[in-house]
Amino acid sequence: MAETEQPKLYLITPPDISLSGFPEVLARALDTVEVACVRLALASRDEDRIARAADACREVTHARDIALVITDHVLMVDRLGLDGVHFSDGPRHVRKTRADLGADSIVGSFCGASRHDGMNAGEMGADYVSFGPVGATALGDGTTAPRDLFEWWSEMIEVPVVAEGGLTEALVRDLAPVTDFLALGEEVWRTDDPIATLVRLARARG
Repeated sequence: MAETEQPKLYLITPPDISLSGFPEVLARALDTVEVACVRLALASRDEDRIARAADACREVTHARDIALVITDHVLMVDRLGLDGVHFSDGPRHVRKTRADLGADSIVGSFCGASRHDGMNAGEMGADYVSFGPVGATALGDGTTAPRDLFEWWSEMIEVPVVAEGGLTEALVRDLAPVTDFLALGEEVWRTDDPIATLVRLARARG
């Protein structure tokens, strides 16, 4: 799939959002560029704050028939009417979560640069596997997921693959032929004009 189709866009929220302003910006982003999925990825551990953010984002995404998943907070998926969960710590929760949430919910797994973890996540029922960071970022230990990992995966594994972390226009162009999704977050939100940046990165897919 990745080699014949342009990769879809997957949007990750900032780690901290203003409920008075972000939903409007998110709506403009989703109305400007076609996005397949949005991930609520707040740094806060405050359940009330996360729930209010999820409600606000869900109104925006579901009005546009776009899936909304949440990072790690699996117990909030059903309670808040979300579409699934994205695990930031590899495959270890995938099997149980797939059984708990059922076949219709999205279960994704971030696996760093580990082919082994990615394969385990896929075998346990993950809907997609995410590798990264692919570019320079302050997160992690400096390890990056190389292009040949995506190339191998797209040739050998049927589970969709997501590239994320430190994406630039050059990396988008380079990875577009070998990934199913490109996940954009801080690359967009940290700029002066997030919508224009999103458009520019989307166009770089070719």
